Amino acid sequence: MAKATPYFSAETFKFLRQLAKNNSREWFLDNKPRYEAEVRGPALRLIADLADPFKDISPQLTAVAKPVGGSLFRIHRDTRFAGDKRPYKTHVGMYFAHAAASKAARGEVGNASMGRLDTPGLYLHIEPGACFLGGGIWHPQSETTRLIRDYMLSNPASWKKATRDPKFLKVFALTGAALVRPPKGYDPTHELIEDLKRKDFIASAQLDDDLLLRPDLIKQLMSRYVLMAPLLDWLCGSLDLEF
Repeated sequence: MAKATPYFSAETFKFLRQLAKNNSREWFLDNKPRYEAEVRGPALRLIADLADPFKDISPQLTAVAKPVGGSLFRIHRDTRFAGDKRPYKTHVGMYFAHAAASKAARGEVGNASMGRLDTPGLYLHIEPGACFLGGGIWHPQSETTRLIRDYMLSNPASWKKATRDPKFLKVFALTGAALVRPPKGYDPTHELIEDLKRKDFIASAQLDDDLLLRPDLIKQLMSRYVLMAPLLDWLCGSLDLEF
């Protein structure tokens, strides 16, 4: 049996560290072949190889291995309205969306706002010393947040089952932004008030850099992603989406 080839290498992290120190268009263009060989290429190969394993979690999860418009985020930063004018991200981001999200972008669903439909998905972040994976819904629109909160009120037991399971908590922590005060219209004494105050409904787990260099990376990621299934399923239920 042929030995599995690692997706990423020490050169991946070396490129990202050097980009952080030399974040200019001139440097990037001079080193673009390195980016394509050590960062983008391996990331696209990983995305392609995750497509089938994701079906074991949900047939609705998508892994699209395209340089533009797929699961891999662009390395270019949008600096139009940002105070930080550095042109490039110094990390690699991959987002594995629910199939309904791409349908909304194509105008195939009717309840999306401006072509956007909040859906749960999975995420992978590669950055020297700050790698992590996670999942859920980040920065949902206000109507989506209301639906999730109301569903939590109606289904407290299933929310606790999805987010309090010892196997889940051994790997993940619920993270993201939250209100300082209880949201208007919700009982401040409710047992789930801290969760009702959430503005993001996500969980994440830190990863050692060395894990990204392992030849069994798919196995390592999937052993963690599968623990996200109950949370993603619950969020789909709150938004009347298939899982």
